[in-house]
Amino acid sequence: MIREQLTIEVFEEFESLVSEEKLRRALEESLSLMAAKDKGSLGLVIANDETVQQLNREYRGLDETTDVLSFSPFHSGKYYGDDNDKPASSLGNDSFILPPDESPPLGEIIISYPQAKRQAHEAGHSVEEELTFLAIHGLLHLLGYDHKEPTEERSMMEKQTQILARLMP
Repeated sequence: MIREQLTIEVFEEFESLVSEEKLRRALEESLSLMAAKDKGSLGLVIANDETVQQLNREYRGLDETTDVLSFSPFHSGKYYGDDNDKPASSLGNDSFILPPDESPPLGEIIISYPQAKRQAHEAGHSVEEELTFLAIHGLLHLLGYDHKEPTEERSMMEKQTQILARLMP
């Protein structure tokens, strides 16, 4: 993946706590392992609980914080709220006209740093490891993996375990 196609934004309050370079390497290596290097641009945002909760409420109908959200122009997630409150989808494949030589974006991954920190503490590992896990989990969602059904979950978790084993030997 060309480095310019992967953008990482970290909310100011977490900048000194997050290694953008390690997250960049993890995502680039994951894309390489998944043979998805030329899938278009990818964004990663490390945000606060309030932002993630607002996005979760608006786009999934769940008024709660979560660890990671993935927004893809190709794979829409389930909306759990009242259909009357569901936002008009503007992420369809035909929403943007791209130059002929440009790939459509892969999508955007949003991670709650405070939730990742809580989960890391509960799991007994570093926040850096949790952020890496969540970034890869979000990326797999963008590549079409899911965990709604047990067989899907097994497949996604196996792929995630393979990637993590390669990244953290």
